[in-house]
Amino acid sequence: MVTQATKALTFAALHVREGAFIIPNPWDIGTARLLAAMGFEALATTSAGYAFSAGRPDNVVTRDETIAHVAAIASATDLPVSADLENGFGDDPVSAAETIRLAASAGAVGGSIEDASGRTNGKPYDIGLAADRIHAAAEAAHALPFRFQLTARAENFLVGRPDLPDTIKRLQAYQEAGADVLYAPGLQSADDIAAVVRAVDRPVNVVMGLAGAQLSLATLSAVGVKRVSIGSALARAAFGAVLRAGTEMRERGTFEFARDAVSYADINRMLET
Repeated sequence: MVTQATKALTFAALHVREGAFIIPNPWDIGTARLLAAMGFEALATTSAGYAFSAGRPDNVVTRDETIAHVAAIASATDLPVSADLENGFGDDPVSAAETIRLAASAGAVGGSIEDASGRTNGKPYDIGLAADRIHAAAEAAHALPFRFQLTARAENFLVGRPDLPDTIKRLQAYQEAGADVLYAPGLQSADDIAAVVRAVDRPVNVVMGLAGAQLSLATLSAVGVKRVSIGSALARAAFGAVLRAGTEMRERGTFEFARDAVSYADINRMLET
């Protein structure tokens, strides 16, 4: 098995080489192993994808459940894993720091902390508190015996506040607080993404697969993006296939959906490796 320290070095190197890389988001051990078998270089967990697979909505999974899930994904392959840690499972800086330590103990070599609570009001934290939370998380991450990539997320665009100047201001504050990677999910235009990249001096992650966000890896790389994740998009695509198949069976009594299914032999062979 590849050691956590080696995974950490591999993950760090991906962020400094030329061009952008895709970090897909499996939601269970099976999808983690399939993506690894396909040749991807790193994986990231998805809080929403995991919650959906457990039959629950997003933002209700506990920290203990999330850490157990991170451990399962991290142990499933030799690839580096970055953990979706929501808001750190607490509003205060201490919670963010402890969540980073727990994710590292579960085998992750990276993790993200959001600047919104995830509760229904959707309002991001005051920028001062948000930066303090990232500072505490960064201190915890950088005290680890291996290189941990802390990602700071500015949630404005996901919570109905498409304010690019404030988003940039937040990312700059998180950069100063010690974040290794910066991420503003929900940006859709190449111009907005390029503005973020120009405004900071850390690697920038963007998410593709959301409604309206359909830029190619080549385009994103050209504007200076370093990392491209897909959040819950892959999980939602799979669940979409289940819903379409269920609708066909329930309403038409037919089974044409199976034509698009991966063959038993192919998936069995991929999971034997």
